[in-house]
Amino acid sequence: MRVANPTKGETSAKLTNPLNPEGLKPCCACPETKSARDECFLRTDSGEASEACKNLVQAHIACMRGYGFNI
Repeated sequence: MRVANPTKGETSAKLTNPLNPEGLKPCCACPETKSARDECFLRTDSGEASEACKNLVQAHIACMRGYGFNI
């Protein structure tokens, strides 16, 4: 049995996320909130980082969800 292969255009149309039409990967989305979050964790004592950086983590999660990533 042979399955028809969709053309490149058909595949792209089916996989395009309206929240992320550029097709950004999670590693490249939200660089501003990502770097602020990372910087906070680097400069804060490990025992206090979770609480001290909580707002930055939440902002990054909100940004990622804005692009349609389920985190």
